[in-house]
Amino acid sequence: MNNDVSDDAATDDLANQRPTTWSANGWTARIIKNEDDDGWAVEMTAEGASEPSLVGPWTMGRDKKNPKPIDASSFAVLVRGANEVGARAEAQRRATLHRSVTVDRSNGRRRIDVDIVPDEDDPHAILTVHDSSGAVLTRSRVAASFKLNGQSARAWLDEQGDDA
Repeated sequence: MNNDVSDDAATDDLANQRPTTWSANGWTARIIKNEDDDGWAVEMTAEGASEPSLVGPWTMGRDKKNPKPIDASSFAVLVRGANEVGARAEAQRRATLHRSVTVDRSNGRRRIDVDIVPDEDDPHAILTVHDSSGAVLTRSRVAASFKLNGQSARAWLDEQGDDA
């Protein structure tokens, strides 16, 4: 059995892991001089990104001058933190682009969703009405500035008639 491939992979992993810079699992951790004080900071940058996703303080080494080297466990913690920051940012982005309200009508409960399409040339939103079982009753294009709340949903449904 030839082990050249696994030996090459292990060598590549070691080449990407230096005391002040580690790269693995789509992330690069790099120790930098902290601009706010005399200490050090670490920045986590996702592969292909131009800006770091996470920047935080880094521990001084034993000599109290140089940074502590990055090791496997600290890199794993940094990756986990950067992934959590990314997940929170994505959840916030989704929350700003999607709204949902439920209103009671004489013909049953309706859930109204508005999903903003942040197109640079043609920003708009899609308003979708669901019945109480979740089936789509109607879908319409509205202005990206449409403010969905209980009152605006009722007014929009009143304009559409009993089919919505």
